[in-house]
Amino acid sequence: MRRGQGSRRLGRLGMVLALALGASGCFVVLGSPLGSLGGGPRPLEEVTVDGEGRARILLMSISGTITDSPAKHAFGLIEEESTVARVEAELKQAADDDRVKAIVLRIDSPGGGVTASDELYGRLVRFKREHRVPILAALGDTAASGGYYVACAADRIVASPTTVTGSIGVILMSLDLQGLLDKVGVKNQTFKAGEHKDLLSPLRAATPEERKIVQHVLDSLHARFIAVVREGRPHLDVARLPELTDGRIFDARDAQAAGLVDDIGSLHEALESAKRMAGVEQARIIRYRRSGESAETVYARATAPATTQVNLLPIDLGGLALPRSAFLYYWAPGLAAE
Repeated sequence: MRRGQGSRRLGRLGMVLALALGASGCFVVLGSPLGSLGGGPRPLEEVTVDGEGRARILLMSISGTITDSPAKHAFGLIEEESTVARVEAELKQAADDDRVKAIVLRIDSPGGGVTASDELYGRLVRFKREHRVPILAALGDTAASGGYYVACAADRIVASPTTVTGSIGVILMSLDLQGLLDKVGVKNQTFKAGEHKDLLSPLRAATPEERKIVQHVLDSLHARFIAVVREGRPHLDVARLPELTDGRIFDARDAQAAGLVDDIGSLHEALESAKRMAGVEQARIIRYRRSGESAETVYARATAPATTQVNLLPIDLGGLALPRSAFLYYWAPGLAAE
């Protein structure tokens, strides 16, 4: 009897742990914990993935949700480097190597935080101006919203034939749980000083004035996105701007016809284009990786094999999956927004 009770308790504990991990939309399985727990990021190492010669073309990966804060998994035991921190580390290393003649950004991202996307864009623009190194963006499956925002820092944009891009807009996802709470007998008892202090609270519906306040912020952030697109793509047809920046997505052909991308081609073709931009005939295609990361080919994604995530949700918000509302340059077709 005691043995049966113990088994049931262990079973309930397992369910609690599973729910706790699954609350973020994924289960995390530890594969090599000693390489993942604490200690901060390890030094970056240069790896040649293709080509030869003294000149270097640095291939950088910007994939998944763009974040400026590290994401934590497995009760905070595993910390994943933020996108901004990783790009900053790679640019610092490239700045100390005069053999780096061009940078290719391999972008496969639906976007992310407004500030994180803007930080990446600004840092890349400063780097190419200070070091006179051309940057080319090679778009993968998805380079939408914040992913396209970052691509605008490049001197040239090459899309894959199957790329989905665009989604030039801003989104704020929020909930109104008042009706549900009323049905279960839960009352909102929020105390505040300041009429709009509980703006965007999920415990009540927003007032018309509050909707105007939020919309003003959204419009301001959208205007900044449009300004970045116009600066990065100066040859766009201004008459088409309202259409191109209304949040819609484009396939590669339509994006090229609209002037949002310059060429359509494979990653290898983008790398050859980067050589021409750098004025070199031969170059090593290099990547920076930390110990334990995979970077054997130009297509490898520099991630450590220490954790496996099984996603239970239609999207992965990564470091943005927080219990708060956030302004996002993000394309999230799996979510319905009001």
